[in-house]
Amino acid sequence: MNKEKLTELYKEYKLEKEDVFKHQHYLIITRSGIEKIQAVAKIQITYEVVRCEPNFAVFKAIAHKGSATIETFGSALKGANYKDGSTNSWYVPEMAEKRAMSRAVLKLTGFYELGVFGEDESESFKNNNK
Repeated sequence: MNKEKLTELYKEYKLEKEDVFKHQHYLIITRSGIEKIQAVAKIQITYEVVRCEPNFAVFKAIAHKGSATIETFGSALKGANYKDGSTNSWYVPEMAEKRAMSRAVLKLTGFYELGVFGEDESESFKNNNK
């Protein structure tokens, strides 16, 4: 992980200590941190529903930052716990949308290539240190 580049990105997107936490092998950006990055970077996102069922959803995010565009996906599978599925929430479509958004924002801003993930991408990424 390039700490200098990461520090530059933190400053550029006005991230604060509470926006980021360490989780085992990864750095994780919180939901509020993702929203902050999206606002500063002026990223526009539209979504397409690929699949939406009571227990499973896939959303495609099409994100634009200046002349750059990326497409990525977010999915959610309802389960008793994250080992049985990817969420224990009944808000399956909303979770898929948040995951697609996190991935799009982090990819367009260079965080993903540094091994930084969004808090919503996995139930196992939740901050237990709060």
